[in-house]
Amino acid sequence: MPDDCVFIGKSDKPEYILLKLANRHGLITGATGTGKTVTLQGLAESFSDQGVPVFCADVKGDLSGVAEMGVEKGWIKERAAMLGYEVPYSAHPVIFWDLFGEQGHPIRTTVTELGPLLLSRLMDLSDAQEGVLNIAFRIADDEKLPLLDLKDLQSLLQNLASRAKDLTTKYGNVSKVSIGAIQRSLLVLEQQGAEYFFGEPALDVRKDLMRKDSDGRGYISVLAADKLMQSPRLYATFLLFLLSELFEELPEVGDPKKPKLVFFFDEAHLLFRDAPKVLLEKVEQVVRLIRSKGVGVYFVTQNPRDIPDTVSRQLGNRVQHALRAFTPSEQKAVKAAAETFRENPDIDTETAIMELGIGEALVSTLDKKGQPSMVEHTFIKPPSSQVGPLSPKQRRAIIEDSPVAGVYDEVLDRKSAYEILKKRTEQRAKELAEAEAADEKTKTSRKKSGGRRGDSFWTALGKSVVRSVVPMATRVLEDAIKRNTMGGISRRR
Repeated sequence: MPDDCVFIGKSDKPEYILLKLANRHGLITGATGTGKTVTLQGLAESFSDQGVPVFCADVKGDLSGVAEMGVEKGWIKERAAMLGYEVPYSAHPVIFWDLFGEQGHPIRTTVTELGPLLLSRLMDLSDAQEGVLNIAFRIADDEKLPLLDLKDLQSLLQNLASRAKDLTTKYGNVSKVSIGAIQRSLLVLEQQGAEYFFGEPALDVRKDLMRKDSDGRGYISVLAADKLMQSPRLYATFLLFLLSELFEELPEVGDPKKPKLVFFFDEAHLLFRDAPKVLLEKVEQVVRLIRSKGVGVYFVTQNPRDIPDTVSRQLGNRVQHALRAFTPSEQKAVKAAAETFRENPDIDTETAIMELGIGEALVSTLDKKGQPSMVEHTFIKPPSSQVGPLSPKQRRAIIEDSPVAGVYDEVLDRKSAYEILKKRTEQRAKELAEAEAADEKTKTSRKKSGGRRGDSFWTALGKSVVRSVVPMATRVLEDAIKRNTMGGISRRR
């Protein structure tokens, strides 16, 4: 077997993925219980042994066993003998991650890094609400308001609601109704545990997902996803975010001799289910272009129809486990799956898909010319590590001895939008209180001085005029009364 490849299994010849073409992506499909997880585990081991770091999500907890040396079992011994393969039992370097920080190291990012597009997808916002969220991100950028966690975004939205009328003329319609809807969606996210995802320190994808051990083997990053799967939209958005971060952070490397990282996206149908067009376009773009960054993406799902055609046509290395076809819809799925393979005159692909046993698959990979090989009925090699989950004690020991132990355990809460806006609010409240106090002091002073002190110029002038005019008018009136009185007396005389 060549040294520049990853061994998958054996048909009438060894089947493998060429390392230099492993970044042309791949697809692992099949019904539940047909062996997809064991195939994924075997590939992750082989990539790691070749010095290629791996990232994978552990949906059922079974993949954690990759960190422990495997033991000989009956079915493993039987399969190895069938393949003429000596199983190199060994443990592999593993880093356990967990968004909730329970079964692995916490893994976080900031609201700013996630961005309005993925956040809108995560909250299932309408077009109008997404527009307001985009405005919020723009204002945060303009006003130097770092958005690190959910409380930063909540504070910003409250602030925008109070300034909606003024902001509309500059940024467009900032609807209070849309802001309210976004705030309600944020509360739902918090209930799903998304607050654990946002904050600092943020994951360093280049440094911590692309590690190698002292022997040159690639670390296998295993994301505990059993609890995360209870919020499937959060799961799918998070994995897409990681892909996007890798795409943004990694330099162009063209076609390297082997990948810089291989990324397994389990339960991939969750990424595409009910996804808006703009998101599908982003996924297509990332998958198409991330190859030149040296990253191979392998989607794992039950049915190849779960993957849109625009993405599926970019997946050159394929492993198809058994599909069941009891209904017309399932029969169409089998036919569609068969049509994705390069035809082999010795195999009825459509029939073979329905007759595959556990641990068997139809395999087609890219040859040295970059062309798909003919489909072959293949027996998948057994893993060299433990099949099945680790015990909690074993997992904890690996976490404590991890190269990132202590790096992400404590949450950092530096000055951000929440603190800045809170200080602004407190400052305005202080200024208002001081103004009211000054006004009250002025009123009190006027009362004590009879209104003389503190009179304005015009008030003082008015009082002066009154003081001059009133005595004069009084004298004139008295003289008139006297004249009238004397005149009356004279006339009576």
